[in-house]
Amino acid sequence: MALANVDGVGTGRDEESGEDVIVVFVTQKVPREELRPEDAIPDTLEGIPVRVLPLDEP
Repeated sequence: MALANVDGVGTGRDEESGEDVIVVFVTQKVPREELRPEDAIPDTLEGIPVRVLPLDEP
């Protein structure tokens, strides 16, 4: 939650693979290369995949 642009976090299931994921909700999805390194959301947390979803998407 301390990262820029992050509004919330939760858990869910990946629609394609069915695996458990951590969901990070952001105000606006920004390409990784446009973020400061300290604001980039990792691809996994403790071995669990992370999905980034903008709040304006269902």
